[in-house]
Amino acid sequence: MSRAALLLAAALVPAMPAPAQAADQRTGYWWYQAPPGPADDEADPDALMKPAIPPMAELATWTPPKIRNLIEQQRDYAATVLTVDAVADFWRLQDFARRKARAFAGVTQIAMLQNPELNAKSANPMVGEARDQLSAQKDQVRRQYLRGRANEFALVMFSRSTCGYCRVQWPIVQRFQEEMGWQVTLIDIERRPELAQRFGVEITPTTMVIRRNSQQRMVIASGVEAYPNLIQTAYQAVRLLAGDIRPEQFLTGAGEEDGFFDALSAGPVSATDPRALGGDLVGASLEPQR
Repeated sequence: MSRAALLLAAALVPAMPAPAQAADQRTGYWWYQAPPGPADDEADPDALMKPAIPPMAELATWTPPKIRNLIEQQRDYAATVLTVDAVADFWRLQDFARRKARAFAGVTQIAMLQNPELNAKSANPMVGEARDQLSAQKDQVRRQYLRGRANEFALVMFSRSTCGYCRVQWPIVQRFQEEMGWQVTLIDIERRPELAQRFGVEITPTTMVIRRNSQQRMVIASGVEAYPNLIQTAYQAVRLLAGDIRPEQFLTGAGEEDGFFDALSAGPVSATDPRALGGDLVGASLEPQR
């Protein structure tokens, strides 16, 4: 066969693909193949870099999170290099943040003067005589409310014979009985362990509000509690158990309903509030688990 014929035959034969790499070919360190190193373009997150601080006029347009991030970067950089210039730049940024905060406080004061419903001063006077008068009014409201519920609620104090704090708390509970007209009961959990288990009491003294002819109850003191605080907490607990307030309003004091200190004065604040779903405000249900 001539050379030309051989070349023609070779040109007509389709090229065979190269054999594929065996599927079970071993690669990696144990087969003398070094693992690939990190790409050269991957930046080291811990590399020391000097933050770029823009002019103050540009910095004024930044959002607080962006400013805070820059301050943290400059702080870390300054703490690393410990040069006078780096530390001074950090404090310049801090001074900018201080001036921005003071400006915000100034504008806030103007906003409060123009919108008094946002200011707590009307609900909580700062003058001594006004505050004393307001405190007396709140105390009177609490006492009248608790006396009006004397036939519906009672106090139970759990104690131990070896509990010295119980001997301090019991006279305070007895004073509550004398002034509010409530029934109070002292239970020694060493003699009545089944009651301690039923009510989940482990610490003594524990003072609890219970609703008569009901499973409703609420702990209002664990340990020794001063008498004014006992009245305040009992007042809030009874209002909650009676359905007069929701749990979100537990810090709403006497006479503060629908005011600045009422969390629900302007509408619902939680997804569990029926009003958030278009319903009406309903009483709190605090039936204990059996």
